[in-house]
Amino acid sequence: MQNNPHIYLFSVAYFGARYKGWAIQKGQPTIQGKLERVFRYVLGHEDFKLLGASRTDSGVSCRKAYFQIFLKESFNIKGKVQLINSYLGGEIQIEFLGLCRPEFNLIQAARKKTYRYFFTDDENPHPFSSSFLVSLFSQIDIQKMRLAANQFVGTHDFFAFCKPSDTKSDYSRTILHCDIALAKETPWVDLGERVYMLEVIGTGFLYHQVRKMMQAIWNVGLGEWELEDLNKRLEEPYQGWGKIPPAPAFGLFLWDTELQEEWRLEEN
Repeated sequence: MQNNPHIYLFSVAYFGARYKGWAIQKGQPTIQGKLERVFRYVLGHEDFKLLGASRTDSGVSCRKAYFQIFLKESFNIKGKVQLINSYLGGEIQIEFLGLCRPEFNLIQAARKKTYRYFFTDDENPHPFSSSFLVSLFSQIDIQKMRLAANQFVGTHDFFAFCKPSDTKSDYSRTILHCDIALAKETPWVDLGERVYMLEVIGTGFLYHQVRKMMQAIWNVGLGEWELEDLNKRLEEPYQGWGKIPPAPAFGLFLWDTELQEEWRLEEN
C-alpha cells in the first residue's frame, strides 16, 4: 500500500443476479473482476490495486458499498467516471468520492452495514418483480416473524446460521437491529404487491448469514418452527442441528454501508 500513494475512494451499486458475488473467482463473472477489467482498460495499465469494503454472495445485489483504487501516480480518474460507467454496461455503477488519507483503513471503517431482504405472501405477484422479490405463495404470520427477527439482536455465536468454514474459528457477530416491516421503498418500480422486508443492521456478517436468518424467520412465520426452535440454535449453536438452507440470493440487497471514520484527504 505504501508504494501506492494515490488512493481514490468510490461508492458502488450493482445488480448481482448475473454475477458470482464480489470477489474474483477464476473463470467466473464477478463484480470485482468486471471492475478491474474496466479500470485496466481505462488506465492503460494494470499497476493498481482495487480493495472493496464488502464481499456479497453470488446473486446478491448492492445499493451502496465502497471500494478504493491504489495508484502509484496521480490520474484524473474523476474525469473518467462517466466513461467507466459506460463500459460497466449498466449493471454496475460507480461514483467518485475523492482522495483518501493514506492511513485510512476501508475494511475497518466499514463496520456498520444494512441488509434488506424483500419478500411477499401475495398469491399473485407480478412476474416483472421476480428478479428482486421472493414469493412465498403462502400466508405468513408477520407478528411471529417480527418476534423471531428480534431474537437475533445482540451479540451471538451464529455458527448455526451461516455456512461454516474450515479456516474460521470465530462465529460471534453483533446485530444492532433486526426487524420485519412493510417495505416503504423497494429496488424496483412499485407493482402493487404486499411487499415485506427483513432489515438487518450489524457490524459484520458471515457467509450466508442473513439468508439463513431469513429462512429461519420464514420457518417461524409459516408455522414450521416454534420460536423456541430458533432460540435453541442461537443458545446452543454446536448441537448438531440440521442445516438451514439459505433463502434465495436474489431477494437480498446490501442496502447501505456506513463509514465509521473520516477518510478524506484535504488537498492543498
